[in-house]
Amino acid sequence: MLYYKTKEQIEEYRNKSVREKLMWLEAQMEFFYKAMPEKAKRIGERLFS
Repeated sequence: MLYYKTKEQIEEYRNKSVREKLMWLEAQMEFFYKAMPEKAKRIGERLFS
């Protein structure tokens, strides 16, 4: 899978506030956690608790 962003999209991201960037990151992390297999969640919980 390729991940491609145009120069305009990169510039748009760079112009966002730190708050907006952190909100985007939080949304991505929530999505990945929900999509993660249960076994991987259990392993991660043991590592970070």
